[in-house]
Amino acid sequence: MIIGVPTEIKTDEYRVAMLPFGVEDLVGRGHQVLVEAGAGLGSGIADHDYLRAGAELVSEAQDVFQRADLVIKVKEPQASEFKLIRSGQMLFTYFHFAASRELTLAMIDSGATCLAYETLRDAHGRLPLLTPMSEVAGRMSIQEGAKYLERPQMGRGILLGGVPGVAPAHITILGGGVVGANAARIAAGFQADVAILDVDLDRLRYLDDVMPANVNTLYSDRHTVIEQLRRADLVIGSVLIPGAKAPCLVRAEDLRLMKQGSVVIDVAVDQGGCVETSRPTTHSDPTYVIDEVVHYCVANMPGAVGRTSTYALCNATLSWVIRLADLGLDQALSGCRPLVGSINIHNHQTTNEAVATAFDLPFVSLA
Repeated sequence: MIIGVPTEIKTDEYRVAMLPFGVEDLVGRGHQVLVEAGAGLGSGIADHDYLRAGAELVSEAQDVFQRADLVIKVKEPQASEFKLIRSGQMLFTYFHFAASRELTLAMIDSGATCLAYETLRDAHGRLPLLTPMSEVAGRMSIQEGAKYLERPQMGRGILLGGVPGVAPAHITILGGGVVGANAARIAAGFQADVAILDVDLDRLRYLDDVMPANVNTLYSDRHTVIEQLRRADLVIGSVLIPGAKAPCLVRAEDLRLMKQGSVVIDVAVDQGGCVETSRPTTHSDPTYVIDEVVHYCVANMPGAVGRTSTYALCNATLSWVIRLADLGLDQALSGCRPLVGSINIHNHQTTNEAVATAFDLPFVSLA
């Protein structure tokens, strides 16, 4: 199989979808790997590293898309890439379709098979390709929150951990999954006062067992969310329904309950956001203010720490890329349930029910 790795062109995206050792593994199994020149530079990986591993360097993305049977990316195709995608081609990347009708319709029209990292479930029901980037984003959310709480960034001028005689910041985390748990651990390390909310009582019991004493677990209902918004200096939005649009937990009018200069970090923005006033931003222009609340809604947070994120992602994705390359699409459809679950669009049809529901599109089961 011919596998292609283009350079990521989303604004401020520095990750790359494959490491040189992945190229070496694939080439050793008889596959051909095309890498666009410069694709790894944002992660500190030089072209000659790919050449030594056995890749063929190509000068333009068009060459990658024209020749590759399977295109491996990090982020969803951008508008300028839509026209490069071929019918029958496979794309394996983070799509987050429920956040973009334009992308969804373009991929349906393309005739490509779209395999989404974020909906691939392993035999234990886990999301192994979403987890590493959720870990990065959760940890980054506290790092960014600390920065934007500073007064020069229009924040309240709050130090997360306080000092002796001065109370620490109160941090509210909406969602106790991988993002929320990682955010809570880092926030606890800053000695902040942390509350983590979720609707899964078993998950809350687990978090209560493993988290430090300055992390409190709360059942998430409308009353508790409102109470926490009044107290919070920093709110982390980290709810997830795999493949679907994130539920809106913070309404526009709720911002008026929050403190002037408080900060919202909506990690769920790549699935539409869990705060009504969220809209995607970029690392070069990451924040905006509504009702005196600072919003940070960067849709590709891990892209800013490209080297860490690339290694974390590729460590998780490589075995699935190898499986897909070795099996081919037809065998994968018949014998690899996790890969089947990752297919959101196939043969001009929407094959993920959550995506179909998000845009009122016909749903066709691959079964």
